[in-house]
Amino acid sequence: MIKKANKINTFRSKNKYFSKFSGIGDYSIFFWLILVTVMGIFISSIYSNNKLKKVENVKAAFDNTFLKKTILNITKNLEPRYSIKNYISKNGDTYEAILNKLDINKKDRENLLDAISKENTLKILRINQKFSFKIDHLFNNEIVQFKIETDKKNEILFTKKINEDKYNLKKIQKNFTKNFVYKETIITNSLYDSAINLGIKPNIIIEFARLYGFQVDFQRDIWKNDSFQIIYEEFVNDKNIVVDTGAIIFASLNLQDNDLQLYKYEYEKNKIDYFDETGKSIKKTLMKTPINGARLSSSYGKRKHPILGYTKMHTGTDFAAPKGTPIMASGDGKVTKAGWCGGGGNCVKIKHNSTYQTVYAHMSKFGRGIKKGSRVKQGQIIGYVGSTGLSTGPHLHYEVIENGRKINSQKLKLPSGKILKGNERKNFEVAKIKIDVLKSDLIAKKN
Repeated sequence: MIKKANKINTFRSKNKYFSKFSGIGDYSIFFWLILVTVMGIFISSIYSNNKLKKVENVKAAFDNTFLKKTILNITKNLEPRYSIKNYISKNGDTYEAILNKLDINKKDRENLLDAISKENTLKILRINQKFSFKIDHLFNNEIVQFKIETDKKNEILFTKKINEDKYNLKKIQKNFTKNFVYKETIITNSLYDSAINLGIKPNIIIEFARLYGFQVDFQRDIWKNDSFQIIYEEFVNDKNIVVDTGAIIFASLNLQDNDLQLYKYEYEKNKIDYFDETGKSIKKTLMKTPINGARLSSSYGKRKHPILGYTKMHTGTDFAAPKGTPIMASGDGKVTKAGWCGGGGNCVKIKHNSTYQTVYAHMSKFGRGIKKGSRVKQGQIIGYVGSTGLSTGPHLHYEVIENGRKINSQKLKLPSGKILKGNERKNFEVAKIKIDVLKSDLIAKKN
């Protein structure tokens, strides 16, 4: 051991560097800290320099004119995934024709037509119905949502998921407020003009005329200073804008001190009619006048024909009116002809029952859906006033045929409709009182 220790001391004394730093073990921690710090600063400096270079390179790239143009074109040519196509139906349209206008796949078109055909409320496509299609361009231009406005208060929404065939149907009732509107006035010129001046919508005026058409001849029974009252429904949206009108609740026509009052009443579930104050329905087999706002220009009987020049039997009643004035079916029935009738021009013939038929001649055009074999309701528009055939001016030639014989429609006495009795009459009296109270309230608010 003593020899070994002497050898170590001899080595230390001969090696001057080892002798100088013989205390290095005491400072090792401090030394490594300094070394790591220096290395960290060095590496960080290199990284920062690289990062600055990258930023400068990106900036230089964006200054490149070609790259700028490429990015601009890519952004400019971007299209939204979904697009909305709106459409309003026109005369002669069909669902198939409307869908054919869209750039969609054939299978999607067939599935949507199938869904539409299963909904009874869409059997008839009317003019001015609003359509909205939501098309997904990512999956082969699929219609993922289709909405149709069935009327101004209701919509039907068809939706389906991507790559599915079945459309799900949902009926939507728009959020409207129903108000009751009361109007009254003295007739100074014509019923139509007086009502228009009050701000009453044309469809309400036509319905008013239809209701009274069973017992009133608007060309001969109404005189200056006669008057009318009416209560009807009006629907307004959240902006207080009138979007639609509803049913007539009450009507009163005052003719030469003769008051004709009508009350709307549901006598059975989903069976509604209008009754006078005695509980008698005003509905009859045929309307007395199938046109509103016209004048009687030629009555039934012998006359000199204005074109042929000789005297012959005039087997109908002529009503002069402006071209385009709507003509109504005077009763429920089946159209047996809708076409050209020689001297009668464009005409419609309707068979109402085993006893009565009616003819409407000289039309400018036919109503929507009016063709041989179609069913019509009393008051439905079947055509429009014209001057086709042997005619000197726009008018309606109207005939009533009873058991195969043409008769004077203005002298025809027709049976009345339903008469309320027993409990039906008692319930009607309660409903009538409620309407009278409503009328009083509306008049009070107006004054």
